[in-house]
Amino acid sequence: MAEGVKRRYDSTRRTAQAHENRLRILEAAHALFVAQGYGATTVAEVAAAAGVAPETVYAAFRTKLTLLRRAWDLAVGGDDREVHLLERPELREVFDEPDLRARLARFARVNTAIMQRTAGLRLAVEHAADGDPAAGELLAEIDRARLDAMGVHARAAAATGRLAVPEATCQDVLVATTDGALWRTLVERRGWSDEDYAGWLARLWVATLVEGVDVGE
Repeated sequence: MAEGVKRRYDSTRRTAQAHENRLRILEAAHALFVAQGYGATTVAEVAAAAGVAPETVYAAFRTKLTLLRRAWDLAVGGDDREVHLLERPELREVFDEPDLRARLARFARVNTAIMQRTAGLRLAVEHAADGDPAAGELLAEIDRARLDAMGVHARAAAATGRLAVPEATCQDVLVATTDGALWRTLVERRGWSDEDYAGWLARLWVATLVEGVDVGE
């Protein structure tokens, strides 16, 4: 019986260690892709930064492109749980807010947090896509997923009866303002705080999208 308990303990410990290794590898890959670019980063460098052997990286992810994909997924969600972004608690709270103005303010705060995690990596994917067809496909997938997600937000906004523009226009406005470019410009380059950025984004969305809002408010 004791031997069986020991085997279960060893198995649990190995599983936990493998999970920790994966997270360290993904965090190291993210940092290196942002700092020096996807093309210039080697699996050996990722392994060294994560404190594991290159073979461990290949065993967990097989290819550098898969490593980039999983690093992106981790950055978007903020953790490695297999829960779609729109089903995560912070987004469910956005959709549960009945007042469209308050909802957009909530969404601006959530989106700002996502930009903190993803904007740099998004830029690395864009640069990689210039010369790597597989990275280009990943970028297209990322953009399709964001377009679909903003469509969900736009439909929900329209359902409140307070949307000042057509649903398709709302989707386009959200898509245009959530790819990381604005966050990089205002926060990274111009020195805005994330709090200031989230407040400005909320005001922009409310003024553009909510019916009956005085732009001077």
